[in-house]
Order: sequence, then structure tokens, then C-alpha cells
Amino acid sequence: MKALLISLAVLTGQMISMQDKPVVHLKPHSDDIDVAFRGSLLELQNAPQIIHLPEFPPKPESQNDLWSVDVRNFGPRPIVIVDKEHFSARVGVSQTIHIYSNGTTYFLKR
Repeated sequence: MKALLISLAVLTGQMISMQDKPVVHLKPHSDDIDVAFRGSLLELQNAPQIIHLPEFPPKPESQNDLWSVDVRNFGPRPIVIVDKEHFSARVGVSQTIHIYSNGTTYFLKR
């Protein structure tokens, strides 16, 4: 019983921290992540198999605030997020990843 309560507390804490970010979705029939999604949680459901990051990695805002986006895949299948150069990240069903840009390239936070 104690383990169950601890698990619920941890899960609740994670859910609350994820809700601090605005939730966004792709435009209908689109496979592009908009640069305006900065700092948001992008929720994907029935998304195309390949999703594209902004063509040019966004530059940091003032105070070196890096462009970033969290991507959560609700399925029904894994997706791949790519840029035009060399970035590629697989997002499994029920998985959330964090992508950020330093203005030159994209990175996956592990």
C-alpha cells in the first residue's frame, strides 16, 4: 500500500510539472513543428510518421533562453522527428521527449 501511495505521488508530481507548459497541436494535415511552439508541450495523436522541426534552428531569446519543445506521442504508432541536417529522434507511443536548439543545431535532452 505504501509503494502504491508513493507511486501515485510521483505520478501526480510529474503530471503537474508537465501542465505548466502550454499544450499545442500540429495544424491539420501538417507535419511541421512551428517555431512559435517555443516552450510548449506538443501533443501528437494519429500524427504523420515523420515530423519536421523548423527549417532553421531557432536562436536563443534574450538571456540565452534556448528554444525548446516537449513532444508527447499518444500513438497509435511511433514517430520520428527530423530536421534538414542530421537530427533524428524516435518518439515511442506514450513517450515524451525534450528537444532544444542553440540557434545552430537541435539537441535531444536525455
